[in-house]
Amino acid sequence: MKHRIVVLGAGYAGAFAAGNLARRLSPADTEITVVNAVPDFVERMRLHQVASGQEFVVRKLADIFAGTGVRLRLARVTGVDPERGTVAVTGEDGDGELAYDTLLYALGSSVAHHDVPGVAEYAFDVSGLSSALRLRERLAGLGEGGTVLVVGEGLTGIETATEFAESRPDLSVALAARGELGAWLSPKARRHLRQAFCRLGITVHEHTGIEAVEPGRAIAAGGTSLPADVTVWSAGFAVHSIAAAAGLEVAGTGQIVVDRTMRSVSHPDVYAAGDCAYAIGDNGWPLPMSCGSAGYTNMQATAAIIARLTGSEVPTTGLKYYGNHISLGKRDAIFQMVDGDVRSKSWYLGGRTAARLKAAILTGAGWSIAHPTFGMPKRRRRLATAPDRAGVRVAA
Repeated sequence: MKHRIVVLGAGYAGAFAAGNLARRLSPADTEITVVNAVPDFVERMRLHQVASGQEFVVRKLADIFAGTGVRLRLARVTGVDPERGTVAVTGEDGDGELAYDTLLYALGSSVAHHDVPGVAEYAFDVSGLSSALRLRERLAGLGEGGTVLVVGEGLTGIETATEFAESRPDLSVALAARGELGAWLSPKARRHLRQAFCRLGITVHEHTGIEAVEPGRAIAAGGTSLPADVTVWSAGFAVHSIAAAAGLEVAGTGQIVVDRTMRSVSHPDVYAAGDCAYAIGDNGWPLPMSCGSAGYTNMQATAAIIARLTGSEVPTTGLKYYGNHISLGKRDAIFQMVDGDVRSKSWYLGGRTAARLKAAILTGAGWSIAHPTFGMPKRRRRLATAPDRAGVRVAA
């Protein structure tokens, strides 16, 4: 009987992990299934560009996994039963259930509303392709002088505001920040960021928390009204409650608590990677939700799964957060390195060179997903097996 590996989610972490597992494990012993709600791979790091009206490449997951041996199930995950080793799904074919021997949970995250009134009803976001396309359509309908308010001073908020301001100079773009814009950056990088906002004509409302979103405006603390034909909510991300509801041990954020090998501390046949994993980095701090963290955690998870299934020593891959790479439109960017305590170093890279580097990273990430089994060896590793109590062959 083949060992059933089920990967939940085909974002950066899940899609790459599935390809890596298929590249390194023998199909004679393993059956790999990827479950994803939509048929396309979503380049989340480009969604602010999609919303701004730029052209984008659609990569069909069926094409990506064609010929790899990876099975694709287009369905939405509705639950996980780790005691029975099953995943409940619903899709065009109705409700169903998938059994697994090893589960890699990589469902990612979505925008966090923080229970702010009106966000769900009136705000837009760039956390998914459908929501980015909805925002794209709304922006296309705005005439000259239309107002756009981006809420959130994190990486997504900054990239979204600058992309919109550069692509649509006819609009009035503003950003609402709870604290100081770019407070985590080094002084020189912060100055670069402010100059970019000034060059693009973006209004910044610092120390401004948004307490409600209404049609045509957002309400700040104290009752101040900020005009907004379009409010874009980018005030953080949240994970789905599926893991917590399943009884997996989760952190206060809802992320799955994992050990150094990305294995659930409560259920050893479950691994997590990407935004949904509460992983402690090499510096002793939890890894932030980011594409970089998705890369590190999926490499560690797949390495651990492969090693344990093949009876090898489990390796440890680096879990180090190097810094923030922020695009400021098409021709400007900031790359800010951080130290072991996640404090910004004095050195940073900015301007066109940083923009080219960011573009190369995006292109490389997209290419690696589109070629999930590139360099597949002619001989892949067989599983170390042993009979279980029922006489069924299982991985040792």
